[in-house]
Amino acid sequence: MPRYLIERQFSDGLGLVPDQQGRQTAAAVIANNARDGVTWVQSYVTPDKKRTYCIYDAPSPEAIRQAANRNGLPVERITEVRVLDPYFHL
Repeated sequence: MPRYLIERQFSDGLGLVPDQQGRQTAAAVIANNARDGVTWVQSYVTPDKKRTYCIYDAPSPEAIRQAANRNGLPVERITEVRVLDPYFHL
């Protein structure tokens, strides 16, 4: 399945916090994503919490956009990516 980097911008900052409500929100995102065959792998958040860079596995960019819309999440850019680590030559 293709892997994608999704860039998002949150003008007021990302409100997801590591508490019970945050866990429920993340669980809802995961469930909504599954409806489109989308898997949230990992996210990176800037220190000011205004930008995120998320890694997703998905059948297509359109599936990511549909899931994001259902979750009420912005999508600034979707880029298909491949894994390259410093040990690829071993």
